[in-house]
Amino acid sequence: MNERQISVVVIGAGNRANKYLEYVIQNRQKVKLVGVVEPVDLRRERVAEEFNLAPSNCFTCYEQFFAAKIQADAVFICTPEDKHFEPCMMAIDAGYNVLLEKPIAQSLDECEQIRQAANRRGVVVAVCHILRYHPYFQKIKQIVDSGSLGQIISINHTAEINLDRMMHSYVRGIFSNEQSSNPLLVAKCCHDIDFLLWLCSSRCKRVSSFGSLNWFKEKNAPLGSSARCVACKVESNCPYSAVDLYRNRKEWIANFNVPSGGCLEDVIEQELLSGRYGRCVFRCENDVVDHQVVNLEMEDGVTMSIAVNAFTRDDCRRTHIKLTNGEIDGDERSLRVRHFRNGEDYVLDYSHLEGQPFHAGADLNIVDAFLQAISSRGEGFCSDIADAIESHVVCFNAERSRREGVTVDINWD
Repeated sequence: MNERQISVVVIGAGNRANKYLEYVIQNRQKVKLVGVVEPVDLRRERVAEEFNLAPSNCFTCYEQFFAAKIQADAVFICTPEDKHFEPCMMAIDAGYNVLLEKPIAQSLDECEQIRQAANRRGVVVAVCHILRYHPYFQKIKQIVDSGSLGQIISINHTAEINLDRMMHSYVRGIFSNEQSSNPLLVAKCCHDIDFLLWLCSSRCKRVSSFGSLNWFKEKNAPLGSSARCVACKVESNCPYSAVDLYRNRKEWIANFNVPSGGCLEDVIEQELLSGRYGRCVFRCENDVVDHQVVNLEMEDGVTMSIAVNAFTRDDCRRTHIKLTNGEIDGDERSLRVRHFRNGEDYVLDYSHLEGQPFHAGADLNIVDAFLQAISSRGEGFCSDIADAIESHVVCFNAERSRREGVTVDINWD
């Protein structure tokens, strides 16, 4: 018997939505896009053309969409972070299953409201913690769960953000301000903490954190610098140059909207002259931290440390897991497994996955798992709201620790 084709609507048609819509393009027999919600005309029209959507199923805001009561099985919510909570609650109330881009929302209270609403309504709310669906991280989970290396004692984990990513997303970009997005730990590293919690068999009972916005401030601007890189006397020697990043290297330009008949070079020049991405990194309205460390103590005594680094050319995650009978360490390019007794050491090569699109297929894998969860009413799905919210509990309590200078005991009641 053929599987029923699942119908979906995408709310927010930016870069992340494009990743998940690629699954729809590749699997049109399984899933059909029946609507799009997007305020930017260029993006909305592009999706409408790609999927042959009628104008009546294309909306500029989610309020219009929910009022129209379009028949669909699910919605993909890929809006900016300050626009996660309301459309998600409205989708749940309307009976839609939800694929929700991480992070869940902007506060623990909002996260909990979404979880409770999903339980009451009986719908699947999946959070896009894609590390659970990436081959490299799945292999680590498989090795740990096999028991061949004994029990976890401690984990050291580092999130290397990469300086270019930091400047584009968290200094100049839309994730640079906590009020309109989230703290860096929530916005960027709820992935990482979700992965670490996934490896463990118990919950976090205590967390502490330190970090600050130390460097990207106006007081640190070089002598002779100006508000925009195109007019800056020291641009040629500045490691944070927008001219070098966008005009010369043409990196981090995927979210630049090129109008029909226009060219990318013109869009880049416009950004450099008047857009948010042409600003001096020392003169942006950013307030998220540029470095942070987090310490976790689990209920079973396992300890974990997470360091978030922006001042690096690396763009990877490094993980070192110490267990009773061996250890695992890797950097996403290779994974080394060492046994303490029998000498069965080996290295697994994952370098072929570096730079592959869709996070080496993880973006597509989570959509596939979400659609299967809809068909099976959530059975076997490992990234639903109940799982995902644990990482947010840790992240938001770590932020409380960092701000208040205290170690926070987590109460799971």
